[in-house]
Amino acid sequence: MTRVYMNRWFSVAYHYINMIRNNPDGEPFEFYGTHPDINHMSLLASDHIGTEPEVFGLQYVEFCVDFCRRNKIDIFIPRLHMEEISRYVHLFDEIGTKVMVCRDIELLDSMIEKDKFYEALQGKELVAIPDYRVVNTAEQFKLAYEELTAAGHKVCFKPTKSEGGMGFRIIDNERDPLRDLYGYVTLSTTFQQAYETLSLSDRFDTLMVMELLDGTEYSIDCVATAEGQLMTAIPRRKSTGRTYLLEEKPELLAIANRIAEALRIPYAFNIQVRYNNGIPKLLEINPRMSGGLYITCLSGVNMPYLAVQALQGKTIERPVPQFGIQAGYVEQPLIMK
Repeated sequence: MTRVYMNRWFSVAYHYINMIRNNPDGEPFEFYGTHPDINHMSLLASDHIGTEPEVFGLQYVEFCVDFCRRNKIDIFIPRLHMEEISRYVHLFDEIGTKVMVCRDIELLDSMIEKDKFYEALQGKELVAIPDYRVVNTAEQFKLAYEELTAAGHKVCFKPTKSEGGMGFRIIDNERDPLRDLYGYVTLSTTFQQAYETLSLSDRFDTLMVMELLDGTEYSIDCVATAEGQLMTAIPRRKSTGRTYLLEEKPELLAIANRIAEALRIPYAFNIQVRYNNGIPKLLEINPRMSGGLYITCLSGVNMPYLAVQALQGKTIERPVPQFGIQAGYVEQPLIMK
C-alpha cells in the first residue's frame, strides 16, 4: 500500500485522488490530506485528514516533514509553498518520502514569478512572449501603458506572482461606471481608475503591464519523467462557458516538446498560451497539475497516475490520447459527513 500526502490543494484534488486510486493497474493507495479548513472539499476523497497551521517558510516545511514522518508517507504531492518545499527537499529525502516537485529551485522560482520566467525565456525561441513591462510605481505604470498602446496593443496587467486569475485586469477606457454597477462583476478597469488607485502608494508589489492576448486560449497539460522527458502533452481549448475541446494541434505540441526539452520540468506541469493575431503566446507555466486536468483526462490518459508512476521511477509506456473530444463539467452534490 503506497501512502500519498497532498497538502493544501484546490478542490479538484478530489478528482485527482480518485483517478490515482482507480488506476488501471489496480495499485493500492492510501491518501492523506491537510488544509487550514478541515471542511475543505479537497479533503473529501482522502482516507485521513488533518488541519494545517498558519506558518510559513521553513516552519511550514518542517510541519510537512513531521506529517510525512509520523504517517510514513511514501509520496508527497505538494501545491502550497512549492518553492520552500523544493528548497528543503533533502529533509524529505532523509525520511524516504518522494516529493513531486521540481528540484531546480532557480527554474521553479522563475516559473512562479512570471517576469523572471519571461526574462529567462527571452532569445530561446521556445514560444512567443507577449510584449510587456515590469512596474512598481504609478509613473512607471503610466509610461508602460503609453508605450504599449503606441505599439498598437490593447493592454492588461497582473501581479508578477499570483495564481490563476488573481489580480488580472483589462484596461478598457470605454467602461461606463453606472452601467457597471448594474452589470456583472468585471475584470475590466479604465486606465484612469487603475492609475489613480496605484498612485495611492509610492511603490507597490510588482505588476506586469502587457499586451492583451484576445484570441483563443489553450492549456497544454503535460507529464514528464523525473529527468524531464516528455511523455504526453494534451492541448485543451477553452471554448464558451464551461465547454472545452481536447485538440491535437501540431504547433502547440511542438511548443510543449521544445519547452520540455529545454527546461526539463519533471512530472506534471501545465503550459498556458493564448493566441493574438494568429500567434500562440505564453501566459504562464504551472509546475503542478492544473485545475482543469480532470477534463483533459477524458482523453483516456490518467495523467495524475502517470505522474505518480514517473515519481516512483517506473517504466512508463507513452500513452495515446484521444483528441477531438468536447467536454464540460457540472456541479455534483456530495455528502461530506
